[in-house]
Amino acid sequence: MSHDTYRSPLAERYASQAMLTLFSPQTRHGLWRRLWLALAESERELGIAIPEEAIVQMRGHLDDIDFAAVAEYERRFRHDVMAHVHAFGDVAPAARGVIHLGATSCFVTDNGDLIQMRRGLELLRGRVVAVIRALEAFARTWRDLPTLGYTHLQSAQLTTVGKRATLWMQDLVLDLADLDHRLVTLPLRGVKGTTGTQASFLELLGGDHAKVRALDAAVCQRMGVAHSIPVSGQTYSRKLDAHVMDLLAGIATSAAKFASDMRMLQSFGEIEEPFGKEQIGSSAMAYKRNPMRSERINSLARFVQTIAGTANQTHQVQYFERTLDDSAIRRLTIPEAFLATDAILILMENVASGLEVHPARIAARIAEELPFMATESLIVQAVKAGGDRQEAHEVIRRHSIEAARAMKDQGVANDLLDRLAADPAFPVSVDAMRATLEPSRFIGRAAAQVDDFLTEVIGPILVAAGESGPAPEAVRV
Repeated sequence: MSHDTYRSPLAERYASQAMLTLFSPQTRHGLWRRLWLALAESERELGIAIPEEAIVQMRGHLDDIDFAAVAEYERRFRHDVMAHVHAFGDVAPAARGVIHLGATSCFVTDNGDLIQMRRGLELLRGRVVAVIRALEAFARTWRDLPTLGYTHLQSAQLTTVGKRATLWMQDLVLDLADLDHRLVTLPLRGVKGTTGTQASFLELLGGDHAKVRALDAAVCQRMGVAHSIPVSGQTYSRKLDAHVMDLLAGIATSAAKFASDMRMLQSFGEIEEPFGKEQIGSSAMAYKRNPMRSERINSLARFVQTIAGTANQTHQVQYFERTLDDSAIRRLTIPEAFLATDAILILMENVASGLEVHPARIAARIAEELPFMATESLIVQAVKAGGDRQEAHEVIRRHSIEAARAMKDQGVANDLLDRLAADPAFPVSVDAMRATLEPSRFIGRAAAQVDDFLTEVIGPILVAAGESGPAPEAVRV
């Protein structure tokens, strides 16, 4: 392995082999050859004089691409598609004169890109489901464990650990619906010609409009896609790229929300991401256990989100039938967005499958805050004991402020109940008040909501996906 040339960290460290293979030169240019074969077969069916031997030879050389020969042709022609046309013709000489017949370069580049994106979405769908499956098991295990809820990053009413996990899953369920919509609606470019008018194919087919439409449909069918985009310029609308990149950014954002929550929960000591037996958290601070996987999710998510903006910017400057300033950036951004999203979901599944929950720490943090959250119940107790509601409210308000100040300034435990019990104006014993502070009394329907969500929303998704998903990918360094 050479160490004097830049290599993408996405390829070396983060993405799966399946996604790397999908966006490899071999796959991309193998698709080009399959598109040329589909075009030739469809043209022959519609009466264009293409020898059977040409079809046989093309079919026999779909994957044995001589990349050295391609590189030499491209050096001479300064045109990558024509370089591959000539290299294909070298191994399929009977087809040399008919490869790419009637087509423009975008016939292979655009259709190939759309097929790769479709396959990439299918891979990512499996990853999203795998994460949902991991979170489903976590939510079911911890469905009723009370924990502090937060609004404005301040302690709020209690929820449960399992209920919080359903919020992470809900985001992914929304992403999955968007992903499935894109899989159903993502078209091919089809057979559209140089500026989208199909003029060359109309000429080849003797002016028969019905045959041109049939050619477009036949190529799509052969490539396993139900339909082509109804109209195009030289390229398909780059709006489609923006749609797909927005989808990937949405998945990345859902993962980043999960990772951000995990980083805070780990800083609280409540829940931690997996940590290897020999993993080092810091080169200097040997005791540290950093949430590096969640941090990596956040980092990669920012990258994917920037690509979504770039795709929209590219679309807006495709003047008239097309400009070429989309080419270089699409070569970079489309594969990288898929590789990064793939890496994010691999990490998310790994984290979700190995979360370590610390109930004692969660309970201790609840104990610090619960007396404040129970003030309404304490007022009710005071009234039942013969007290005045407004007086009880004022007593609790005053002592709550004093207790909170003592916690902050003196570092003492929350002693609100002791303060109230010592106040003659509050007619409830400390034991009676403590009996009120059972955390499970303050979680509302959280546990039931977990059960309902897993049964009604997550269950059908997992059943449709099969009993078990793909084997988890190893997380690389």
